[in-house]
Amino acid sequence: MAKTTTTPAKDIKYYSKKFWRLFFYTLVGIFLFFLFASWGLFGAMPSFEDLENPESNLATEIISSDGVTLGKFYNENRTAIKFKDLPKSLVDALVSTEDERFYEHSGIDARRTFGAAVQLGRDGGASTITQQLAKNLFHGEGSKFLPFRIVQKAKEWIIAIRLERQYTKQEIIALYFNQVDFVNGAVGIRSASKVYFNKEPRDLKVEESALIVGMLTNPSRFNPNRFPERAIKRRNIVLGQLVRNNHIEESARQLLANKPLKLDFHPESHLDGTATYFREYLRDYMKNWVKDHKKPDGEEYDIYGDGLKIYVTLDSKIQEHAEEAVQAHIKNLQEEFFIQQKGNKNAPFLSITEAETKKIFDKAMKNSERWRILKDMDKTDEEIIASFKVKTKMTVFTWKGERDTVMTPMDSIRYYKHFLQAGVMAMEPQTGQIKAWVGGINYKYFQYDHVGQGARQVGSTFKPFVYATAIEQLGYSPCDTFVDGPFIIRKGRHHVTEDWEPRNSDQKYRGMVTLQSALANSINTISAKLIDKTGPEAVVEMTHKLGVTSEIPVQPSIALGAVDITVHDMVAAYSTFANQGVYIKPQFISRIEDKNGAIIYEPTIESHDVLSKDVAFAVIKLLEGVTQTGSGVRLRTEGGGSGDNRWTGYPYVFKNPIAGKTGTTQNQSDGWFMGMVPNLVTGVWVGCEDRSARFKGITYGQGATAALPIWGYFMKKCYEDKDLLISKDPFEVPENNSIKVDCYYPKAAVVPDSTTVEEQDIQEFEQ
Repeated sequence: MAKTTTTPAKDIKYYSKKFWRLFFYTLVGIFLFFLFASWGLFGAMPSFEDLENPESNLATEIISSDGVTLGKFYNENRTAIKFKDLPKSLVDALVSTEDERFYEHSGIDARRTFGAAVQLGRDGGASTITQQLAKNLFHGEGSKFLPFRIVQKAKEWIIAIRLERQYTKQEIIALYFNQVDFVNGAVGIRSASKVYFNKEPRDLKVEESALIVGMLTNPSRFNPNRFPERAIKRRNIVLGQLVRNNHIEESARQLLANKPLKLDFHPESHLDGTATYFREYLRDYMKNWVKDHKKPDGEEYDIYGDGLKIYVTLDSKIQEHAEEAVQAHIKNLQEEFFIQQKGNKNAPFLSITEAETKKIFDKAMKNSERWRILKDMDKTDEEIIASFKVKTKMTVFTWKGERDTVMTPMDSIRYYKHFLQAGVMAMEPQTGQIKAWVGGINYKYFQYDHVGQGARQVGSTFKPFVYATAIEQLGYSPCDTFVDGPFIIRKGRHHVTEDWEPRNSDQKYRGMVTLQSALANSINTISAKLIDKTGPEAVVEMTHKLGVTSEIPVQPSIALGAVDITVHDMVAAYSTFANQGVYIKPQFISRIEDKNGAIIYEPTIESHDVLSKDVAFAVIKLLEGVTQTGSGVRLRTEGGGSGDNRWTGYPYVFKNPIAGKTGTTQNQSDGWFMGMVPNLVTGVWVGCEDRSARFKGITYGQGATAALPIWGYFMKKCYEDKDLLISKDPFEVPENNSIKVDCYYPKAAVVPDSTTVEEQDIQEFEQ
């Protein structure tokens, strides 16, 4: 039988049908694969709303009154910016390096995709900028498992096409730059620009733009702070791409490629930067604010991810001057403190027992981070206490920078107890706007806020509240005279439990003095006589009206400042005098905006009348006497007084009117100075964390030495900064002022009838 054979023509027809059938099924399969992917059968796909508002973890930005970013609250340090804020060099570098045909395709570059396919599925740079954005926004890093990776790639293509339909090319570039993690805590181009070059993106130079774009391939590998040589090589490749795409000339590339790496590395942290103590105070405030101010849908705002903009009242320049003043003075005063502690077996404590010292250390130990961590590890108290006696490697704070050392944790507690702290707040009295807030010397190591948190004994800075009460209630004037002499408030009067006989700090008596002279020289007996006349209840009531929130004992001894008050409240109270008797609650927020720029909060100003304009002005004139002839006179002298100049670097020699008051507490534990010019009231406190840690004598511990120089340095810097417009004018005199304030008489003249005020006091006291 003959064998049957197929003809070549039949074979071709057979295989042709199979090929086209396979090709058709493949196309249908690919179509269905992408269709099913778009429907979300292989995993959720972003909705139209998601594409309209891609979810981003945006940092909340804290912006000063002069437009400077003071800090951020964030989980990721990301602050979105718009395309108009990007420099051309940055955009050109991105497109030239990552996606040369970006402006020609609609999300997918077919040529690059085919090239990647030829390389057996390896990426080979096939992803367009839009695809990379899709990956960053909606599914992150690709899977290592090939089938899953194929599904992810399909979803990435679909999302990229949708993004291209939803956004312009410029918006896609801006979204892309806002999403990238540049390591070192920099998420997004604005953070990267600030962290690596300490500038806004619009100010980046060509070579800086090239460096940042060069990091995109692998930010960790090309991290310029850790691997500068790698970063430079990668930067130069990007510069070559700019030449290739006709954005710069070859001669420019050669010039830029030879430039060294010039970073201005400023990693952003909650512990570093400017206004750190204020930022933490603000964070605590915002935690409560979000509970009372909800989104339109009823949800709470997320201060770490919703991209809020908090416009605060602080002025970045005034804040900078205040921080610099604290650093300049305390750094040098600290040297003297260490000198005085030499030979003190219980340093830095004075006049306390071993039991009291142990109590201080036990409390500090149990409040420490080390104790908390070991407690979380289920260690017993005995084990934890033993660990505090074992020498350990650690980094400690010094005024010459951080220092690596070895000491026991208990020794480190004693070491840190030596450091002088400071609290400074400045406020505009007419608006209540806080302009500077310095809560301590270094937030990283000392996180207790001595402005809003720590109430300390105020000493003689309390006396103006007593004088204000007497002037308002009894009609006294700064020119009325009293006898500075021995004075006793007997047991039973004003609820005194035993006879109280106040003495002047210098143990001297001056005879007949005006109230102006008495306050200028901080004479204790006169303050005691005034509170005896008004009663302590009236003084307490007045102090609370002035904005002091502390609990104040109803005792005559408060006249000498035996009261704990925060710097915050003291500044608010003194501002009432400068604001013609009107109290305004301190303001630290101007407004809050959401990520789209819509205003979601503006505070209302709280104020009330406390004193008449005449009485407030009389107190101002009393306080001017302090800086003219009293304890604040060193503000008027060359060098600021004995020893000051070497600490601050400035002679003060202020000529303009200044109202102020020094304060020194028992055993020099607290030094104060309250200083006022018409449009800025500033309070300064200086002391150690523990009241028993102090200077041995009054020379360095008094307010005039410990605190006043900070105010002098601060105001000197403010006056040198002409943009700040800090007033040098006299305080405004009320119309038809009814209270005599000019107390200067010719030597031959007889002091007017005001002497009868004291005579009347003596008669009442004897009765």
